[in-house]
Amino acid sequence: MPDYASLVDTIVRRLVTNPDAVKVKQDNSDSGAVLVTIEVASEDIGRVIGKKGSTINAIRHVAKAASIKSGEKVDVDVEEK
Repeated sequence: MPDYASLVDTIVRRLVTNPDAVKVKQDNSDSGAVLVTIEVASEDIGRVIGKKGSTINAIRHVAKAASIKSGEKVDVDVEEK
């Protein structure tokens, strides 16, 4: 299984102003999908989500493109503190 958390972590750390606060977790859900959860500092939430969700949607598309070969379903979510 590819390391989707590492891929998402690399992208998100380059977007935020406080890369040390970035935490990315990867879990398998009951439905068989891979769930990648992003946690960032509160001042960086807007940078990760982007205008009208464009940035988080782009991150989701990259993760889904990486999962095509393995045939897995990947969900990427942002957690607010």
